[in-house]
Formats: sequence, structure tokens, C-alpha cells
Amino acid sequence: MKAITLLATLKTERESNTLSLCEFFKKHLAAHNVENEIIRLVDYNITPGTYSDMGNGDEWPVILEKILKADIIIFATPVWWGGHSSQMQMVIERLDEIHDEILQGKKSKLEGKAGGIIVSGDSDGAQHIIANIANFYNAMGIALPPFASFTVLWEKFKKSESPTEKEIKEKLEKEYAETAETMARQLTKYAG
Repeated sequence: MKAITLLATLKTERESNTLSLCEFFKKHLAAHNVENEIIRLVDYNITPGTYSDMGNGDEWPVILEKILKADIIIFATPVWWGGHSSQMQMVIERLDEIHDEILQGKKSKLEGKAGGIIVSGDSDGAQHIIANIANFYNAMGIALPPFASFTVLWEKFKKSESPTEKEIKEKLEKEYAETAETMARQLTKYAG
């Protein structure tokens, strides 16, 4: 079984709090024999637009091909001003052409896939983000199983803070292992 995590961090450097959550969750998927590729969207030239291929060096088609081959799709985003990041919004916009096909009566290319949501931040906004992504998944035919969201809101995830990787791992193992395991189990069950 294959999963793809679309990591919508805004940080161009390798480390980010949302990446730490994605890597932590990746271990839980691996325990269920799920191969999970994490795609840092900021590493790609994704042209703004609402079509699957905008031309001119647009790298979205490479990501879209991976999405279409995956059994599980995970949207991972930090909280910014109470909502998801601009990178996450770009993913939603770039998948709009598939939604256009659905409106024309065609079967969704994403139907039957299981969807998960990962949110990191230091302030409220996770419920709003989960609701928006759940609505999007529903419109696209992606199944959001119960207990398939994983949120960590922690004061050390503030923009001005820099928790060590060790601190993050300890917190996740101590407080979120059961949540991650439940999400992994639910996603594999619904994708299978």
C-alpha cells in the first residue's frame, strides 16, 4: 500500500515542525506495511493555477502522478492566521481540474482513496483547517475515516521558538503515539 504526504510547510530550510510530525507519523504507517513518500511542496516549482498542467516548467504534474498512484493521501500543514498555509491552498487549487471533471459527470480520479490530515501550530485553527480539508476531500471522493487527523498545538511550535528534534520526538512519543497509531490503522483499513 502506498501513501503520499503533501507537506505544506512554508520553511525552505529542511527542518520544520510539520515535517517532524510527518516523519513521526510515517513510522506508524510503516508498521502497517505502508510506504509513505513525504513531498515538501516548497522544493518544487508549482505554478499558481487551477489546471493539472500549467506549462512553463510547472512541476505539479510530477506530484499529481504520485497522488493518483497513492492509496492514501495526507495533507500536512502548519496553522497560519487560523487557517492552512498558502502551499496547502495551492494543492487544493491545482486539484480543481479533477473537480471540474466530477461536475461534468465523470468519476473522480481520487475516489476510493483514504485521506488523512496533519496539523501543527502554536495556536487555535486546527478545527477550521480540518473542516476545510474534510469538505475538500468529500467533494473529491476521498474518504476521511474517523480518527484520521493528527494535530499538535504546542507553545514551542511558535515561529519564534526552536525546539530541538529531541524535544519534539520526546513530546510526540509521550503524548501522541496512540493518536498516530489510531490514524495509521484507520487509514489502512479504509484504503484497503
